[in-house]
Amino acid sequence: MKQPRPPHCAMDPDADGQLRLSGNWTLSTALQSAQLLRALDTSPQALDARGIDQLDSAGVLQLLRFAHRAGLPDEALLFRDDHRALVCTIEEVADERPKPQRDYGVAAALERLGRSMHAIGGNVVVLLGFFGENLSKLARLLRQPRRLRLTATVHQMEEVGLDAVPLIALLSYLVGAVIAFLGSTILRDFGAEIYVVELVNIAFLREFGVLLTAIVLAGRTASAFTAQIGAMKAREEIDAIRTLGLDPVDLLVLPRVLALLVMLPLLTFIAMIAGLAGGVTVGAFDLGIPPQMYIARMHDTMEARHFLVGLSKAPVFAVIIALIGCLEGLKVEGTAQSVGERTTSSVVQTISLVIILDALAALWFMHMDW
Repeated sequence: MKQPRPPHCAMDPDADGQLRLSGNWTLSTALQSAQLLRALDTSPQALDARGIDQLDSAGVLQLLRFAHRAGLPDEALLFRDDHRALVCTIEEVADERPKPQRDYGVAAALERLGRSMHAIGGNVVVLLGFFGENLSKLARLLRQPRRLRLTATVHQMEEVGLDAVPLIALLSYLVGAVIAFLGSTILRDFGAEIYVVELVNIAFLREFGVLLTAIVLAGRTASAFTAQIGAMKAREEIDAIRTLGLDPVDLLVLPRVLALLVMLPLLTFIAMIAGLAGGVTVGAFDLGIPPQMYIARMHDTMEARHFLVGLSKAPVFAVIIALIGCLEGLKVEGTAQSVGERTTSSVVQTISLVIILDALAALWFMHMDW
C-alpha cells in the first residue's frame, strides 16, 4: 500500500515568487504543514496547490489563512479542479473579518439615540394603526352581533379575571397594609395617626388599586396573549385562519380585548376593597384603632370622586394591555426565540406605558382639581 506523502512546500524555480505545494495537506498533517509555513523565510507572491495529493477542510483553512496574512489576492491561489468545490465551500464560512467595535463617541451616541427614538415612533404608529383596526372591527361587531365569539370571550374572561382574583386580592391587601404602616410611622410623630384612614383611602381609590392591577395583568396577561398568539403564528395557524377566510382580529384579538375591558374594572374594584381591608387590619392590630371606628371614619371621609378617578383609568389600561399583547404576538417571526423576545417586549411595553399614562393622568386630574 502506498504511504501518503507528507506535506511539502518550496519556491518554484520556474515561476518567480510562486510557492509550490505538494504532499497531503489534511488534518493528520496539520502540525507539519503549519511548521512548514512558519519556516518560510520569504513572502510568496502566489500559491500553487495543484501538486497536492490529498486536501481537506483543515488544509484549505491553513492555506487561506496563510494567504490572508501574506496579503495574497484570490487569483494568486491555484487549486486543482477537483479541489475547487471544497475551497469555495470553505471560503464561504472562513470569514475572518473583525467584528465592528462599538463607537462610544458623542456622534455615535446621538446616532443610537436617534435610531431608538425612530424605532419607538414606528412602534407607536403601528400600535395606533392596530388600535384603529380594532375600533373598526368592533364597530362592525356592533352592527353584526353574530360575529361575536362569545365562547372565546367568556373563556378569556375566566383566564384573565377569575383566575387572577386571588393574586390581585393578596397583593393589594399586603400593599394596603404596608401603606398604612408606613403612613402611621410618619404621622405618629405629629399625633395624627387617625389620618392614616384618609391616606389609605385616597392612595388606593385613586392610584394603587388600578395601577397595581394593571401592572399585574401586564406581566400575567399580556405575556400570555403574546405567547399564545405567537405560538399560533410559529405553527402557521394564523395563515391557516386567513386561508379559511376568517379574520384573525375577530377570532383572536377582539375576544381578548373585550375580556380585559370587562374584567380589569372588576379586578380594580376588588383591589380597592382588598387594599382598604389591609388598612383596617393595620389600624386594628398596630394603631389601636378599632375596626368599627376605622370604618366609620372611612365612611365619613371617603369621596366618590376618588373612586371614579381610579376606575376611569381601568378601561384605558385594559385596551393598552390587550392590544400590545396581541400585536406583539402577531409580530412573531416563526421561531421559539422570536416568541420569547416578543413576550419580553410586550411585558416591558405594557408596564412602561401603564406607568407613564398613570403619571400623566394623575397630573391632569390634579390640575383639574378632581
